[in-house]
Amino acid sequence: MNGVARVLVVEDTPTQAQLARALLVGLGHEVEVAETAGAALVAARDWRPDAILLDIELPDFNGMELMQRLRAEGIDVPVVVVTANASINAAVEAMRAGAVDFIVKPYAKARLAVTLGNALEKQALAAQLASVKARLDRGQFFGFIGACAPMQAVYRTIESVAASKASVFITGESGTGKELAAEAVHRASPRAGRNFVALNCGAIPRDLLESEVFGHVRGAFTGASADREGAAKLADGGTLFLDEIGEMPLDMQVKLLRFVQTGTFSPVGSSRLERVDVRFVCATNRDPMLEVQAGRFREDLYYRLYVVPVELPPLRGRGEDVLLIARHFLAQFAREEGRGFHGFSPPAEQALGQYGWPGNVRQLQNVVRNIVVLHDGDRVELDMIPRAVRRPDGAEGDRAEAAPPSAAGPAPGLVPAATAARVVRPAAEAAEAAEEEMAEIVPLALMERRLILAALRHTGQDVPRAAALLEINPSTIYRKLQSWRAEGLLPTG
Repeated sequence: MNGVARVLVVEDTPTQAQLARALLVGLGHEVEVAETAGAALVAARDWRPDAILLDIELPDFNGMELMQRLRAEGIDVPVVVVTANASINAAVEAMRAGAVDFIVKPYAKARLAVTLGNALEKQALAAQLASVKARLDRGQFFGFIGACAPMQAVYRTIESVAASKASVFITGESGTGKELAAEAVHRASPRAGRNFVALNCGAIPRDLLESEVFGHVRGAFTGASADREGAAKLADGGTLFLDEIGEMPLDMQVKLLRFVQTGTFSPVGSSRLERVDVRFVCATNRDPMLEVQAGRFREDLYYRLYVVPVELPPLRGRGEDVLLIARHFLAQFAREEGRGFHGFSPPAEQALGQYGWPGNVRQLQNVVRNIVVLHDGDRVELDMIPRAVRRPDGAEGDRAEAAPPSAAGPAPGLVPAATAARVVRPAAEAAEAAEEEMAEIVPLALMERRLILAALRHTGQDVPRAAALLEINPSTIYRKLQSWRAEGLLPTG
C-alpha cells in the first residue's frame, strides 16, 4: 500500500509511544496513540485506522483480548505486535490469534517501515481478492445462471483470460453451454465491441467448410456468383468461435493451423493473402487429447488452440444450480407465454433436483418450456413434470413421453418423441440391454466392458448418447475403447 496510512499505536509506556509516533510521522503516516486497550477499541471504532501497532501488555486488558473484540465488532485491520525479546512466545501466540506480524523492541525506523509496509500490502491484497470474489460469487455471469463452486471456477477462468489474446478451448458435454462460455470470453474482453462469429464445424458440409471459414471469390466453384467474406474476415478485431472443432476434416485442419500460426489466409479461388487479428475460441464435447491419440485431430493444431482450457461441469454435478436455472427459465417462459407461474412446489423441486439431466441445461430448458406451454397455475406441481423426469430411476412407464411443442415450433434442441426414450432414459436402460450378457458372475472389469459395449450397440455407436445412458462422461468411453483396442480386446478397425 503506497501513500499515507492511518496507524493506531497502542502503547502504555509514554517514551515508547512517543518514539513510535516520531518514526511513523517520519514515514509519512497519520498517527493516533491509545494508552489502554479500552481507549484503543474506541479509537478503532471512531478513527478506523489502516493498521494497529499493538503492545500486548496493557493496564486494563491485554492485546490478545483486544484483537478478539475488534474481530467481534467486524473491525478488520492488520495488527503488528510490539514485543520485547523476553516475550517472543507471546508474539507468536498473538500471530496465531490473528496478528499479521511482530516487531521486537527496540526497533529501527527501517525495520518498522518494512514490517508495517508488508502488513498494509497484505491487507490491500486481501481487500482486492475479496472484491474480486464478491464480484464473481454470484448467480449470474454473462448469461450463465449458477452459483456452485465449479461454475465459480469457470467464471474466474473466463475473467482471467478475457483480457489476453490467448486461445481458449472449451470442453463439456452437449447442452452445458459451451457457446455461452465462448460469448462470455468475448464480452468480457477488450474485443467486446467487435464481432463474435460462431461456426459449427459439424453442421457445415465438408466441401463448404473452407469457404465458410475463409470466404471465396467469384467463380471459385459452381454457384460462387460473387465474392463472399468468410468467418475469418468477419471476425477481424473480434472473436472466432469454432464449435465442435473435432468434426473438422484433417485437410481443413492443416489450413486452419497455418491461419492460427500466421494470422493470414487466402479466400477460396484466390492467391492473395489477407491478414486479420482474430482471437480463437474452440469447443468440443469430446476429449481432445483422445482425439489426437486416435489420429482424428492434429497434435500441432491441438497445442496451438489448447492454451487455456475451460471445462464446463455437467448439470448433474452443479447441485442447487438446477433449481436456479429452472426458476430462471420458468419466469422467462411464463412471461413469453402469458402464464401465471411463480415457482415450483417442494415435490416438483425435489424431482428436478434428483434427476440426472443427461441432456444438461438444454434438456432442462426444454422440460420447463413444455411445462409452461401445456399447463398454467401459480406454481409447477409434481404431476406437471414429464414422468421420465419425475422418476430418476426410470421405473415409471412411458419413458418416451415428450410434451408437444408450442405453436411457434419446438424449443431449440427439443428431442423428437420418436427418439426421446433413448435420450432421457437413465443408466437402468443400458443395464437392461446387457442383462442377458451378465447373468453370470464375472470380474468387474469385464462387466464394465460388456455394459459399455451394450450401451453403444443400443445407441447405434453414438458415444455421447451411450455416455448419457450410463451417466458418465463421453471421454470415459473414448478412453476405455482405446485401451481395449490396445490390449487386443476389440478390433482395431
